[in-house]
Amino acid sequence: MIQDFSNISILVSFILVILLFLGIDAFTYVLVKKLRGVLLCILCEVLFIIFWLFKLDFAYITSAIILTVCFLGNIFCNISDFRLLFNAVPNGKTLLGRLRREKNPHPELIFDRSEMYHKVENAVLTLSRQKIGALITFETNDDLTELMKNGTVINAPVTSELLQTIFYPGTRLHDGACVVRGDKILAASVYFTPTNRPLTGKFGSRHRAAYGICETTDSVTIIVSEETGRISIAFDGELTPVTPDSFLRIFSEDMATAMNRKSQEESE
Repeated sequence: MIQDFSNISILVSFILVILLFLGIDAFTYVLVKKLRGVLLCILCEVLFIIFWLFKLDFAYITSAIILTVCFLGNIFCNISDFRLLFNAVPNGKTLLGRLRREKNPHPELIFDRSEMYHKVENAVLTLSRQKIGALITFETNDDLTELMKNGTVINAPVTSELLQTIFYPGTRLHDGACVVRGDKILAASVYFTPTNRPLTGKFGSRHRAAYGICETTDSVTIIVSEETGRISIAFDGELTPVTPDSFLRIFSEDMATAMNRKSQEESE
């Protein structure tokens, strides 16, 4: 009877350990998105289980220490991906918001996207030629209302002239970002929390702010460099340099990707 109880206890412990390891692996992969680091943890977990089953005490304790080091190494090597564990970002997103995307409570607006995109293109290319810095963020699925509270309300239709005026040097609104929902400019002079990610190359405050917003939301952000006039688009945690000829195509594709993602989530 005692032996049966001991066997059941070992079986339950074994199942709990397996479930714990699966949870750690899934948790790590969702946040880090790097399979190599997770595979290293899985290898250590397999060794730990084998040593434990064969009662090789020293070996399984050593593998447990190595597993802990691997897990902590994943955290510290990807600290920018884990920062939502420790800090709430300005729009109130936490770890839960990262794992389960917040839905935009605002109904989708009906407007001519192609026409609006061409207005944006005209403004961006003009700003680029004149080397006027700009940061324009387009809300897609994640609600940016909380972020806009530190800016100035505009609530006006998107036009090339208005975008150029907002970012014209010397105006009160040219610093910070302009936030667009649908075909409306909702706010200007909005400040985002810059990324903590170490960046190679020379990046100014606009590029760091663009990285910051695209790491924590699914918005699409256009950056125009004040020094060089170069254009970049930040989306899905990546910054893509674009040429004037390819701008409209890449911008439209990123917006379409974000909107299609919204449709897929709603269908699920």
